[in-house]
Amino acid sequence: MNERHVVVGAGPVGLATAELLVEQGKEVVLVSRSGAGPEVHGVRREAADVADAGRLTELAEGATALYNCVNPPSYTVWPEFWPPVAAAFLEAAEWTGAVLVTAAALYPYGPVDEPMVEGLPDAASTKKALIRAGMWVEAKRRHEAGRISAVEVRGSDYVGPRVSTSTGHIARVAPAALEGKTVRVFGRPDQPHSFTDVRDMARALVLVAGEPSAWGRVWHAPTNAAKTQTEVLQDVAASVGRTIGKVKSMPHALLSVGGVVVPMLRELRETEYQFAAPYVLDSSDIEKTFGLSPTPWAEVCRATAENALQAS
Repeated sequence: MNERHVVVGAGPVGLATAELLVEQGKEVVLVSRSGAGPEVHGVRREAADVADAGRLTELAEGATALYNCVNPPSYTVWPEFWPPVAAAFLEAAEWTGAVLVTAAALYPYGPVDEPMVEGLPDAASTKKALIRAGMWVEAKRRHEAGRISAVEVRGSDYVGPRVSTSTGHIARVAPAALEGKTVRVFGRPDQPHSFTDVRDMARALVLVAGEPSAWGRVWHAPTNAAKTQTEVLQDVAASVGRTIGKVKSMPHALLSVGGVVVPMLRELRETEYQFAAPYVLDSSDIEKTFGLSPTPWAEVCRATAENALQAS
């Protein structure tokens, strides 16, 4: 019988993970709240409330791995959304023995003055960062106690296929940029920033799921060299024979003043620092240890451009 893998979350990372597992001949269950969505060859879709530990346990029974690729509907709901969801994943992993594989961001590190490497302390003090850091602390604690097997993969801002405006800053402005319009980005457009292709995130998740030696720690998804937001948009446009217009900074006042009345803008203020100074992810550890390398940059740009053109 094929290994069964349960991927929870049908966003770009979850879909890329499910597709990769199918390519490897695995039995795949893709879980989302509605269970609906385009048919994915070789994947069985299931509906579940991801905060329902009983339902997650039922779906993960007999599975080799349980992947948390969940993307909350909005930054504004994180304090209420994540605690019961994280608890449900921990309970399901403990009851079934499936290794818990979590897709995560870099928020827990907080502001940094150097490239982010695995083992860097989680020093963030903001609300969303503390929530995600706390999730890993508890998963690692249970792993070390022998109650579960757990591993976490962190990536930077997503690019590549299917990335939407809610899951990627470049995806938010790329459609307009490809039309030659002036676009405004968070922070400064001239600061280097790392961008992770969702397919590379999936490759890292699937690899560490099957490597017991990788469990019990944080890994970084293979990620290309950092580029400024302007450079990324220029490269994305060039991949489809286009040029961009001007790239300007979003006025800080929009986040500070606008945040008073618009909750989403208020939440974005927490992560503005990531785009105001160099924000560089070092993925050399997973590359050296397991031989992974990021998708060639030209291919990343082409997929990002095609995704943007479909959205425009």
